[in-house]
Amino acid sequence: MRLKKILEWLEELSPVTYAEEWDNVGLLVGDDEQEIKRIVIALDASDSVIKQAVELQADLVLTHHPMIFKPVKQINNHSMIGRRILALASNRIAYYAMHTNFDIKGGMAELAAEKLELTETVPLDVTTVIDGQPEGIGRTGLLKAAVEVRLLAEKVKEQFDLKNVTAYGDITKKVRKVAVCPGSGKSEIENALKQKADILITGDIGHHEGIDAVDMGLVIMDATHYGLEHIFIEFMAGYLREKLKEAGEEQLQITCLDTGSPVTIL
Repeated sequence: MRLKKILEWLEELSPVTYAEEWDNVGLLVGDDEQEIKRIVIALDASDSVIKQAVELQADLVLTHHPMIFKPVKQINNHSMIGRRILALASNRIAYYAMHTNFDIKGGMAELAAEKLELTETVPLDVTTVIDGQPEGIGRTGLLKAAVEVRLLAEKVKEQFDLKNVTAYGDITKKVRKVAVCPGSGKSEIENALKQKADILITGDIGHHEGIDAVDMGLVIMDATHYGLEHIFIEFMAGYLREKLKEAGEEQLQITCLDTGSPVTIL
């Protein structure tokens, strides 16, 4: 199957036009006329992921986080990004990233809210309007019943397959209105407060953001950046497998590479 067709499916799910201005999504390396026989899906195009993609003789690497954020003036072996681009290009592996476009339209926010069984959900941070409905980053919604933070933490760990989370605030406090923002959510604290959420579940929270949020009445649960976003991998694998089945192209292979969080709590 030509890459062009696969890109149509990805665009159908999460058009690149919905990405934030600062973001860099879409086909970042490759030829859309290329034949694709194996796809590798990961959260990041790390050295390990690219090495495994080469070993697997993959034709396409699909990730959530873009490997290329800033303009690249030189592509050579003297920089980490240059080496990665060379490895992809020399092995004829195309590379596609779907980041904030997937966060806003496509799956990340809805999937996270579904895992927490939130109802009456609304966007946490409205960034655009789609078909007359506000859309954006994250979700705010209600749990079926109020629960203590420590019990909600167990649910988060179970649903997102995590060993640990970090809580800022009283873990015996009962919460019901939940804001969830997979990825880095310190910039969403203000929106969570505006929506009168009891707790914000996100990642990349620093000490000062955490204690300040608590003083403003908001409990914070840091499930790490990786912890809430690795759900992208299996979700996209399922989406593409369904599309391939409909197209009668089930022989095309999809490999999920969840290399895990690079952070280890010792």
